[in-house]
Amino acid sequence: MPEWRLPEGGVADFRCDQAAGLRRMFGRSQLRVIAFASGSPGVGKTAIVANVAVALARQGKEVLVVDENRGASGVGSFFGLHPQGELQQVLNRQRRLEHVLFSPVAGVSILPAGCAARQLGCLSPLQQQALLEGVASLERPVDVILVDTSHEHDHGFSPWGLAAGETVIVVSGSGSSITDSYALIKKVSQSLARRHFRILVNRVKNPGDGHVIYGNLRKVAAQRGVAQLEFGGAIPQDEALHRSARLGQAIVGSLPDSPAAVALREFAAELLAWPGAEYEQGGVEQFIRQLLNLSHRLTPRVLHA
Repeated sequence: MPEWRLPEGGVADFRCDQAAGLRRMFGRSQLRVIAFASGSPGVGKTAIVANVAVALARQGKEVLVVDENRGASGVGSFFGLHPQGELQQVLNRQRRLEHVLFSPVAGVSILPAGCAARQLGCLSPLQQQALLEGVASLERPVDVILVDTSHEHDHGFSPWGLAAGETVIVVSGSGSSITDSYALIKKVSQSLARRHFRILVNRVKNPGDGHVIYGNLRKVAAQRGVAQLEFGGAIPQDEALHRSARLGQAIVGSLPDSPAAVALREFAAELLAWPGAEYEQGGVEQFIRQLLNLSHRLTPRVLHA
């Protein structure tokens, strides 16, 4: 992978590199894979993924963000950066994985996968091998994979999201967001057999709103036998978050004492304690094998939620 690059005018945070070195010396924790999804665009999902990635990196974790979005809606665009390649080129052996990855801040690497994510179920054996070889060649070990899923899948949900150990549904307080989130949960649960989700409520006006929204979703899902929901947390409505995003900065670094930054750091710390999937113990390569196996076996029934 290329050397870490800092934002213009940025100051190096040597604590991340020091922590990473200590982990390599004394052993590493189990890989965690967390997918973030939403029932509709515009709920702030990508900004949450970007900030959680930076918060984890500042805790000394090496984070890989798999970005399924294309164009201006991608995680790279949040930081004011534009990818120079795509995972599809790695699958076709046109570029090496380290030449496609890019890093907005120390400890965070972004993998643009907008095109490849839609073709995982029909990869040739040679393309599968190219992907496995690519992840095996990573110079820096990965502690956490965050998947920023897209809505543009034939069956409404990403294979990356299905393979992840945890799926976080990001919902805002608007009625349409709540309705769309439930529809997504119902579709994925009934057609793809994903039965557990965590709910992260964004842009709440007061602390109780998050629990109320989650409680309503959980009650309906339980009554109809759709899925098991758990409360993932709530991020307060904070103008400072929008100001940081306009500057291409994560609020957890630029304004660490703001209400949204505090909530995002707490959420990032808590997700590390969530129970992990058994295959995550095998690291990134084992996760990719699980992803490929799942993608090729996936034959969901198309439902209209």
